[in-house]
Amino acid sequence: MKLLTKIQIWGDHHHPQWLDLFRIALGVILIWKGILFALNLDAFTALMMQHRLGTAVVLSLAAHLIIGLHVIGGFFITIGSHTRLFCLLNLPILIVAVLFVNLSQNIFSPYAEFWLSCSVLAALVCFLIEGDGVWSVEHQNEMAA
Repeated sequence: MKLLTKIQIWGDHHHPQWLDLFRIALGVILIWKGILFALNLDAFTALMMQHRLGTAVVLSLAAHLIIGLHVIGGFFITIGSHTRLFCLLNLPILIVAVLFVNLSQNIFSPYAEFWLSCSVLAALVCFLIEGDGVWSVEHQNEMAA
């Protein structure tokens, strides 16, 4: 726990303001990808139809978890509230997306999702360390107190 506290203190003291724009962009991208995932559940439904009931239920729960974490987590990352928590919660989703989902596709195609997933994964790790920043709800609450 001491290491996490040291990382948090270091991130709070070494956070440039321009990095907040990237945090906001990361949150918007997560919201966008969550909404796109929700709108394209036809392929996911076809995948569930090929499996038994237990596997289909697990896949359905995973899909709803991904949508919820992307949309809610993206919103909180955008406004700068509990950024480290939602970055941590979104990390497993992006690791699976990079290693298992997008890597199996043609990663050198012009619009490959692999590179976007890698960029978002790197940004999640960055903001897991850096934290909220100056343009955030958390910082405004600290200033008011």
